[in-house]
Amino acid sequence: MSKTALVTGAASGLGYELALLLAKDDYKLILVDIDAVCLKKTKSALEKTTLLEVVTVVKDLSEKNAAEAILKSINNQPIDVLINNAGFGLYGSFVETDWERECDMLHLHIVTTTHLTKLVLEGMVRRGSGKILNMSSLAAFQPGPLMAIYYASKGYMLSFSEAIANELKGTGVTVTALCPGPTKTAFQETVSSHSCENKITFNMASAKAVAAYGYNAMQKGKTYAIPGRFNKFLAVLPRLLSRNAAAAVVRHIQEKNRD
Repeated sequence: MSKTALVTGAASGLGYELALLLAKDDYKLILVDIDAVCLKKTKSALEKTTLLEVVTVVKDLSEKNAAEAILKSINNQPIDVLINNAGFGLYGSFVETDWERECDMLHLHIVTTTHLTKLVLEGMVRRGSGKILNMSSLAAFQPGPLMAIYYASKGYMLSFSEAIANELKGTGVTVTALCPGPTKTAFQETVSSHSCENKITFNMASAKAVAAYGYNAMQKGKTYAIPGRFNKFLAVLPRLLSRNAAAAVVRHIQEKNRD
């Protein structure tokens, strides 16, 4: 019997590339995104590469009880692979940024992702198999002035993923946190023209390459995955600095790249 994979933020970027990889491995796909138009195009493109079913769910994952609503819409069918990819960034000083937007980010990155993981995990453990890939970031390894909420939420996702990966040892279920550095996706468009995410050209990876790296790590059951040697170095560097120094470095990079 074919297995089923659920991917959030699947309409473009890393989510789309990960869905392509799943399709090549003959997974039935459930694709979730807030962008109905783009999601429809993605469904059409993927159906050309697989004979298996592609189901789409248009949903704002920042809404309360979004995780329950998604599973209800697919009749709570068993999920063999869960990829929590949906997310966005927000640039600016915390005292000036919009709370409603930040609240949406916290609900999406933390509440919905955690809840969806919990709801899907029960069935995986009962069946003795399953894989979860959570989208963290290189940002998870240090504080991020001028993108404080984004960095903090990615730090949560890394810590959460590592913790439950340890709890799940011996169950047949694995959890992997993917921690990419700068990646060329629609993410840059949603942050701000001021953010250094829009100014970096050095060390900018393609979504296809990052997705392939993360997918391979998930299939191998690795706890976390950092694509690129330079990114691996950057992930370790904050451990060699004081917390204040690490924050100051990020602040300097962000301010240096203002318009």
